[in-house]
Amino acid sequence: MDVNRTKQIVESPKTIEVRYRGKPVWIQHVNDDGTARVYEQQDPEREMTVSVGELQER
Repeated sequence: MDVNRTKQIVESPKTIEVRYRGKPVWIQHVNDDGTARVYEQQDPEREMTVSVGELQER
């Protein structure tokens, strides 16, 4: 995924499924350096900063 699409998903009123390494995640914030702050849907305590290139839209 690219930064622009990731930002569109964050701003969308719809729920758009995104996965990181096969696990569903919520995107909290997209950074200008090509990373995003995400957390796992099944474990909201597990927050990570990941490359937006590793996120996959379903």
